[in-house]
Amino acid sequence: MAFERWANPSEHFQAHLKESLDLLKQVASELTPIKQASSLGAEDVVITHMIESLGLSIPVFVLETGALHHPTLALLERTQAHSTLPIEVYRPAHEDVIHFVKEKGQGAIYKSIEDRKACCDLRKLKPLAKALSGQRAWITGLRREQSSARSDVGLIDDSELKSKGWTKVNPLVNWTWSDVWHYIELHQVDYNPLHDEFYPSIGCAPCTRAISLGEEFRAGRWWWEDESAKECGLHVSKA
Repeated sequence: MAFERWANPSEHFQAHLKESLDLLKQVASELTPIKQASSLGAEDVVITHMIESLGLSIPVFVLETGALHHPTLALLERTQAHSTLPIEVYRPAHEDVIHFVKEKGQGAIYKSIEDRKACCDLRKLKPLAKALSGQRAWITGLRREQSSARSDVGLIDDSELKSKGWTKVNPLVNWTWSDVWHYIELHQVDYNPLHDEFYPSIGCAPCTRAISLGEEFRAGRWWWEDESAKECGLHVSKA
């Protein structure tokens, strides 16, 4: 089980937990309307559980790209069945997907970064814009430890405020991977079983693989690309 390997909290776990809970309470009153974006990964199920435990009225949305792993879809169903929060699901426009496959082919994502990013755009970025329409802020599971590209992420990120009108809230920026799994074990939070199979970062099925011992956290995402390209665009500011 994943928590048997990783649930060894850092010495600062309690401080990190308090920081996250305090931040969620703050933004729930100061940055409304606000939603949580959930990929149904370990970080996101922790945040959803914290929102529920605090009794906050923050909806959760999932981008169901049409290319997710079966275990992820099964977790989505369980979350919809048992969560006390509204769970919104946003999907890509079917005609956009069919046009892409017709013009580029389903294997296009492996042939060029441009085509892979075009796929991410229609499956993730366009649905994200719909999910965040009318919102003032959104909550993500970004952590500084995840990658060098995320090493300077702040608790509250206003970099998208001018260009998109959204503030990004990142309650877990200071958490370690072990902190995340300690919380999951402590509260018996339901999680994606792909984590048990060495998938620390889980996205679409064609773009995600398990990692090997010694590989970096996000090595299984778009593994055929250069490290500097490994983002889908959700967390890359164009401001």
